[in-house]
Amino acid sequence: MCIGIPMRVVSSGKLTAQCEHHGSVFPISMLLVGPQPVGTHVLTHLGSAIRLLDADEARMIDDALAGLAQAVEGRPFESLFADLISREPELPSHLREN
Repeated sequence: MCIGIPMRVVSSGKLTAQCEHHGSVFPISMLLVGPQPVGTHVLTHLGSAIRLLDADEARMIDDALAGLAQAVEGRPFESLFADLISREPELPSHLREN
């Protein structure tokens, strides 16, 4: 399984940017998304930004990752999945009857 980590650009160059996640700063390749201004949220994987995110989507991904960690540790996690708790599951369109 591959896990993408949402990060925020704190300084930007042509090919790389310094990106922050929970107070730690990492050099991230921007080759796939191009140079981005400070404050932009990006989804990263193995040291590369793979797509742009808006702030809400970045927070939801971060909450989901924190929720998984808390579930594994046996701690309450439901509040981190608030967008899913009150929603009924939906079948993908290719599995629905027409």
